[in-house]
Amino acid sequence: MTIDNKFIDEFVNVTSRAAIASSYFVGKKDKIAADKAAVDSMRSQLNNMNIKGEIVIGEGELDDAPMLYIGEKLGTNNGPELDIAVDPLEGTNFAANNLPGALSVIAVAEKDNLFKAPETYMEKISTKVEEKNVVDLDYSIKKNIFNLSEYLNKKPENLTACILERPRHNKIINELRDLKVNIKFISDGDVSGALLVTEEKYSVDIFLGIGGGPEGVLAAAALDAFNCGFQGRFLFKTNKDKQRAKEMGISDLTKKYDLNEIIKGDSIFCATGITSGDLVSGIKIEDDKFISETLVTHKHSGLKKVVKLNQNLIR
Repeated sequence: MTIDNKFIDEFVNVTSRAAIASSYFVGKKDKIAADKAAVDSMRSQLNNMNIKGEIVIGEGELDDAPMLYIGEKLGTNNGPELDIAVDPLEGTNFAANNLPGALSVIAVAEKDNLFKAPETYMEKISTKVEEKNVVDLDYSIKKNIFNLSEYLNKKPENLTACILERPRHNKIINELRDLKVNIKFISDGDVSGALLVTEEKYSVDIFLGIGGGPEGVLAAAALDAFNCGFQGRFLFKTNKDKQRAKEMGISDLTKKYDLNEIIKGDSIFCATGITSGDLVSGIKIEDDKFISETLVTHKHSGLKKVVKLNQNLIR
């Protein structure tokens, strides 16, 4: 089974409309309002689509998220059954403070083919390398860097690692510096961080560290289309987290997941820029039009490109 090509443009429209809705709040110092605008728009657009959709990664549990909550059914109930993962506004602080890299993101797969990730942290690693036993979460930083260096025929000092700038990563950062690896720090937005390994133009060889589990699944959908490598391992700190994971069907709480265990079969991924970043440019308004850029992938057709839309403003 595959997802019909006709849905590509529709999902690009979903994230584009969410991005423009959120863009009105860029720089307004109100991340809640910016997020709500994206959520409202995305939900409305999805409900107009001829799909039987279910949110598997969303804004949270029903108690905390009245819209786009995990388990919410979306669409007209006519059409294919699809699992939907969303982050209507990735980088809420970016949008609120008019900083680079705010995105509206969606990933879609056939029913039961997209991992239902709990709202917890994930240890993750992504590279352009698909082959096994080159880079692995179970290896030391030194072994991963030396293996990657040999595989890519680059010296460690010519490699670049992308990592969230967080105190929890100080040990990894120090090890990378000892190995003379170049470091690209990001302050937020680890969906886009993980995707910087997809193209040579981003000059990132490896993304690693601890970030959001749901964001890891979203990134995996795009990485799959680019034939990249990804591994993730959830980190459960509280008994509540562990219980929730068990309720979602996760029996081995220490399991390391490869990309093909996170997403299977066909998929569509869309990430539209709200503010300009490494992957795509942000929303631009000219006269009565808005111009958006969306990174879109479709696994079955091999589509991997940035789509520009020029549409009427939403008033």
